Amino acid sequence: QVQLVESGGGLVQPGGSLRLSCAASGRIFSTSTMGWYRQAPGKQREAVATITSAGSTGYADSVKSRFTISRDNARNTVYLQMNSLKPEDTAVYYCNGRGIYREYEYWGQGTQVTVSS
Repeated sequence: QVQLVESGGGLVQPGGSLRLSCAASGRIFSTSTMGWYRQAPGKQREAVATITSAGSTGYADSVKSRFTISRDNARNTVYLQMNSLKPEDTAVYYCNGRGIYREYEYWGQGTQVTVSS
């Protein structure tokens, strides 16, 4: 089984930046589609960014041009660089990994991001 552990969350002022990291155990990482999701209080969990094993990326409209997802297969790690943060970005951010046919899917424990002055 793959374990995903997020880190890098915290409190930041509007306009600031954070970089989230997700470290994956096991040898399945290089063939998995990875993603970042977030859930704010009172709202449903939503997809923020995804990256395939081939490196293709996709972003939610709300974060496009501000967030960048990347992966380092040698380190079994996926990152989310978040710039120009807004208060509405405040949420718990979760790392996700899945097979191409969703034959498996794993979630991290989440890391809190708070954007406030």
